[in-house]
Amino acid sequence: MRNLIILCMALFAMTAVAADNVKAVNRNNLDPTTSPGENFYQYACGGWKLANPLDPQYARFGTFDQLAENSRNQVKDIITNLGTNNRRGSIKQKVGDLYAQGMDSVRLNQEGMAPLTDAINKYKALPRNNFLGAIAEMHNGINDPFFNSSVMADMKNSNENMLYLMQGGLGMGDRDYYLDKDANTTKVRNAYVNYIQQLFQLIGYKKGKAKKAAKHVMAIEIALAQVAMTREDTRDYSKLYNVTSVAQLKADYPNINWDQYFNALNIQGLDKVCVFQPKSLALVNDMMKNLKEEDVREYLLFKYIDAASPYLSDAFADANFDMYSRAMSGKQVKMPRWKHSLDVPNTLLGEAVGQLYVEKYFPAESKKKMQQLVDNLKRALGEHIATLSWMSPKTKVNALVKLNSFTVKIGYPDKWRDYSALDIDPAKSYWQNVLAARRFQSEYEYAQLGKPVDKERWYMTPQTVNAYYEPSSNEICFPAGILQAPYFDPNADDACNYGAIGVVIGHEMTHGFDDQGRNFDHNGNMVDWWTAEDAAKFQELADKLGAQYSAEIVADDVHANGQFTMGENIADHGGLRVAYSAFKNTEQGKGNTLIDGFTPDQRFFLSYANVWAANITKEEMLRRTKVDPHSLGVNRVNVAIRNLEEFFNAFNVQPRMKMWRDPADRVIIW
Repeated sequence: MRNLIILCMALFAMTAVAADNVKAVNRNNLDPTTSPGENFYQYACGGWKLANPLDPQYARFGTFDQLAENSRNQVKDIITNLGTNNRRGSIKQKVGDLYAQGMDSVRLNQEGMAPLTDAINKYKALPRNNFLGAIAEMHNGINDPFFNSSVMADMKNSNENMLYLMQGGLGMGDRDYYLDKDANTTKVRNAYVNYIQQLFQLIGYKKGKAKKAAKHVMAIEIALAQVAMTREDTRDYSKLYNVTSVAQLKADYPNINWDQYFNALNIQGLDKVCVFQPKSLALVNDMMKNLKEEDVREYLLFKYIDAASPYLSDAFADANFDMYSRAMSGKQVKMPRWKHSLDVPNTLLGEAVGQLYVEKYFPAESKKKMQQLVDNLKRALGEHIATLSWMSPKTKVNALVKLNSFTVKIGYPDKWRDYSALDIDPAKSYWQNVLAARRFQSEYEYAQLGKPVDKERWYMTPQTVNAYYEPSSNEICFPAGILQAPYFDPNADDACNYGAIGVVIGHEMTHGFDDQGRNFDHNGNMVDWWTAEDAAKFQELADKLGAQYSAEIVADDVHANGQFTMGENIADHGGLRVAYSAFKNTEQGKGNTLIDGFTPDQRFFLSYANVWAANITKEEMLRRTKVDPHSLGVNRVNVAIRNLEEFFNAFNVQPRMKMWRDPADRVIIW
């Protein structure tokens, strides 16, 4: 449910900038051999792509990733300067030791599979009457065998937390990897079977036995995939919101020992749950009765080793990389060890690192300036809503109430997480400490049951280069990590700041009114605040927009999935329109002064396109089409802007050109 939306950043825009100080539109990023009317993405980004060939450690790398790399280097500077003699139990000790253990390849290779020994012995001897206890332990921060569970706000009572039970158990992440028959998917699926077998061999299984175990594991995952809800259906909250009492849950799925499961997670006094995918849970219920004990043991053992493999010796880590990075994404080499080691404390002790981060890298003035830009975009979106031709006055009132109720979070939280109960012991193995940190986070999540929803909580760390809209709290959040160059440049003109940062802020705002966000009211409750006629008109426009994206070829003969990416496409389109309107209210936007030979409108659209400049492998394009609700960068530019008359005017795009779209075929939603 939680929409952690890729991209959207912010700060403020400057006016009356001298041309010699302008940095945002770099002519070296352009491909002058391509006409903007033929392929605007290539025209705007072709030079950048040529100058930044894909490093083999990445499956995709773009300007957004450059900002992420900048943040990572800032975090590295913080962590590597923590020192080595920090007080035991201090944040510096926990962060520093966790990073140091990841860097100690000699110790990791000496230990080999030793950190797994107790778990291997446990799962090999696991009796059927304790399957649900073991599954619950796995759900407590390790992996998601058979199904999964999570604590989030009740979609119809946003002040109350609820336990959600959802489909899971698929190591490759999406049902289509198990069911599709095309060449690329078949190649990935074969690599996954080999990976499973390899992990079993690494823990001592003979080749024949490992091959048999891999077959059993794959059979379970294929069966789960066959009943799993499609990506498109998981976007429909009305299909997911299936609330039932715990008593009825036990009656409907009697072969799942729910008492054992809840006790293992220390969940007490639960009276109701939400079952996202009943069909999937029904299969798990049958499996708990009919699967051979040995098959369940092998499956659980694999899921445990799979989760641990990145934190073990090179043999395990390399196998993990070859599967999930090389086979699935097309990466050719592993990232330097320091990057992976850094990501562990940066993620698992995120707010502890974040507190150090904002002290050093987030100026207090940035928060105020960011709020100014958000206010400008919010005002523009309100004007758009008020003047929509397809929406009735009644629904407009409700939309404006929701817009004006947005909670805006900028930079960092007002209160920080307490990590004092987490023990990182350097005498223990790296995996043991990673597991302790993962369980600490998981137990924190489950402990929210029975408590009111914490509206002050952040779902991203301050150093994260990303942003999000959360429907249950009707909030938009912009962490400090995203509020930096190259996405915001105080020396650039308004056109460039609104075209980049402004669009992505508008993107997050529009998520409150996309095909998912529109189902929630100003209080974050799933309430239908639309007239039936307006809802039908919205769906008609959304379907038309989705068809534009689905017409695009991703690679080979694979089309983009406009239905799956609907929310992001609506947000991109809305973000562009709203940011452009806000820009036109600035001094530069009201004029037509050239800077470096470009008009203000041209600079706006060039700045937007440069947000998505990137090189990407074919494998990664195909993978993202299966699992990522965001369109590929080329489509986020070329498809989205072809609905804006202002783009055609800015670059004199005529009907004979490939970028042209007839007025009757264009879409305006927000």
